[in-house]
This record gives sequence, C-alpha cells and structure tokens, in this order.
Amino acid sequence: MAILLGSIADDYTGASDLANTLTKNGLRTVQTVGIPDPSLALPDVDAVVVSLKIRSVPASDAVAAAVSAERWLRRRGAGHVLYKICSTFDSTDAGNIGPVTEALSEAAGGCVVLVTPAFPETGRTVYLGHLFVGGQPLNESPLKDHPLNPMHDANLVRVLTRQSRNAVGLIDLTAVAAGPDAVKARLDSFRTAGVTAVIADAIFERDLETLGEVALETPVSTGASGLGLGLARALVRSGRISSGGATTADAIRPVGGLSAIVAGSCSKATLHQLDVAERSMPVLRLDPERLLAGPDEIATAISWAGDRIAAGPVVIAASAAPETVSRLQSLYGREASGHAIETATSIITAELVERGVRRLVVAGGETSGAAVDRLAIPAFLIGPEIAPGVPVLRTIGNAQGDMLLALKSGNFGGEDFFTTALAMMH
Repeated sequence: MAILLGSIADDYTGASDLANTLTKNGLRTVQTVGIPDPSLALPDVDAVVVSLKIRSVPASDAVAAAVSAERWLRRRGAGHVLYKICSTFDSTDAGNIGPVTEALSEAAGGCVVLVTPAFPETGRTVYLGHLFVGGQPLNESPLKDHPLNPMHDANLVRVLTRQSRNAVGLIDLTAVAAGPDAVKARLDSFRTAGVTAVIADAIFERDLETLGEVALETPVSTGASGLGLGLARALVRSGRISSGGATTADAIRPVGGLSAIVAGSCSKATLHQLDVAERSMPVLRLDPERLLAGPDEIATAISWAGDRIAAGPVVIAASAAPETVSRLQSLYGREASGHAIETATSIITAELVERGVRRLVVAGGETSGAAVDRLAIPAFLIGPEIAPGVPVLRTIGNAQGDMLLALKSGNFGGEDFFTTALAMMH
C-alpha cells in the first residue's frame, strides 16, 4: 500500500480529528493505533494517521516513538509527514512539540518546519504568533487549564523556543496573505539563518490553504487539523488523488450489538453533554475518589451496566468538576490520579465490550487512548463526521470483530453529541 500523506498524531482523539478532516477534504484515510503489525492488511487509502500517546510522556520517549512512526510512513511512500498536535498547543516547557519537531526535521535532512495550530473552524487562530481561542488569547480562555498540560502563555514563538534547541521564527499574516511565494521566501531566509521551526499565522481557511501548499513541498510540518485541511486540499488540487479504494460508506455498515458511552473528560462541554444525555438514557456518575481507592467502584459500574444495557444504551462517567479534579491531584498527584482513572475507565470499557457492546462512544483524549489500548484495536477506517473533529470509526483487525466507535476530545461536540453519535451507528 503506497500512501501520499502520512501523519503522526500525539494522541488518539487528535488523530481521529485529523483523519476526519482529511476525509472531509477528499482523502481516503485510515487511522492506525501505533505502528501496525506487518500482518495487518490495511485498505487502499491516500493517507494514514499513526496515532500515538506522546503528548504528556517524557520528551525522549516521544521523540523515539515519533521517529519510528516517521520511518514506517516513509517506507510506505509518504512524501510529507505532518506531526499532528493539539489546536491549543498543549505542552510543557520540556516539550513535546519542540523536541519532536526538531527530531523529525533532522530525520528529513534538516528541513525548516512550518508550525501552526490554527483551525478557524473550531475557533483557533494565530496572529503575530499568538494563539487565540474563540477570539480570546489562549491564556485568557477557558482552555488554559488543561488538567495535564495547562497553557498560560499565548505567545507560541516564546512557548516553542522554551522547548527547542534552535531558534524559532515567525511568518506573520502579511506574508501568509501575500501567497505561497512570499511564504517560501520567508522559509528560505529562515533556513539560511539556521532556524528549524517557524510559527505561521493563520486566521482564515485560505491562510491554511496557502500554508498547506507550501508545506506539501517540504518533508515535514507540525500543526493541528487545520494544517491537515491545507495539505489535503493541496493534494487534491495537484491531481495525485486516485479513485477507488475504501470509502466512508464502507465505514458505517451495520455491526449490531449493544451500545454504551464512557466518559472521562472533565471539560465543561462534556459535563453539559452528560447532563443532556441523562434526560434520555441511564447515566452512572462514578466517584473519582472511590476509583482511586480501589476496585469496588469498578465492580459497581460493571454490575450497574449489566442490569441495564440490554434495554438500551448506558452512560458511565468518571468526569468531575474542575475543583474536584484539582483536589484529587493535590492529594494523589496529577499523573497518579489521571492514570488511575484512565485505567479504571478502560477496564470498564473492556468489560462492556465483553458483554456485547459493539457501538461505543468514549469522551476524553486520555480516556479514549486508554480504552483503545485496552481493547487492542490496531486501526480504524474513517467514516462520516458526527460533529466537527469527530468521525465515526470502524475497527480494522480487532479480536472482538467489527465495532463502530467515536473518540471525542473533551471540548468537542454540541450538547446532544452522545445521542447524535449513537444514532449514526447501526
């Protein structure tokens, strides 16, 4: 299988967000979970998104995983590799955006890398190197308080410089608006100056199209799904996309079985979605502190679901208000508490699948990653969009047989997301 575009995503929900964007813009796309086993037969597609869990791991581990994925993608024909990051640039001063970007640049021969988390469709824009969320600077927006990687600086040049060995440049909106030739000229000047990564402004989709056209002529780029949009449209305009192969219709063929929703996200959007879901289906709200204390809360959840799931979809939520999360983190530590809840929700998810669930919605990036790993799902075919950034996913090669999933980042989707998602799964 030869592919045109490869991507390395730093978490699973971000990977499906990107895969959804590529599919919407004309590329037949598969999302893999890690580097696939050689025995896994993937369908004929234009793009492959390798989903990793490297956003919050030590930088050296993130670099090693990303470089391995880059090699795998290159061997399968990818002329360009996009390192897919979160549109809120979630990271710490130690990384991992800077270290991975520099490692991928080095693997590609030392190229200058365009970097932008802009995605106007979801309210993320970059102006003079500063990231805005819905018109607010990132550090003044509700998204600044990510539970693992809080972001309190909107100046992306400054943020990326703290993570990088080399200097970081800026291509401002004036240059982007002037078109591809102006952007290429700026990149050339940065290359001469020894700069590795360059933040690029973008506030409209046409800016992303310009950046995608330029990036496609380079080996590597770093960005959110908005840059994927630009790359996909550039590929389509190039006439290199072939017809045939896997389609979104193939991804939503009926699978039967039972339905369930598992939520671990503590975002305001997910908490409201749970309130709305409670009007039409049974919802069990777990006690996060009891989850941390031992297995009793897990057993309670599994028993509760077993009594109800044959009658219709059930919702099990370990989501909690921000003040509760902060208290638990102060008592148990940020990493320990997060890991314990992810482990608990993944065990619950696996037990639900064991009891016949074949249509599954998971809310929360870390929650989704833990669940997919526990189920050992190797890959997904990308189906139609449920909400911006969230497609229907059909499993490929998993031991449980065909399943339909939706992996939702915490802040994504409207208030009725859960019922809408299940309605698209048959």
